[in-house]
Amino acid sequence: MPKLPRDLSCNEVARALQRAGFYVRRQRASHKTMRRDSPYAQVVVPQHRCIDTGTLDVIPEGAGLSVEEFLKLL
Repeated sequence: MPKLPRDLSCNEVARALQRAGFYVRRQRASHKTMRRDSPYAQVVVPQHRCIDTGTLDVIPEGAGLSVEEFLKLL
């Protein structure tokens, strides 16, 4: 199983999710909530220069994507 890069910014992650059909539902302070309607999935992306490793591991899982699929979208 490939590993995710550890130096991804919030903009890179948000662009990858948009390629998967997500859109920005709302933004509160330093967090964007991104949603896909079909199939339904919702993910919170922190607006940080470099996203923490634990958070980055959970984002593809919450989006219903495998790590391989997420890497292709980057």
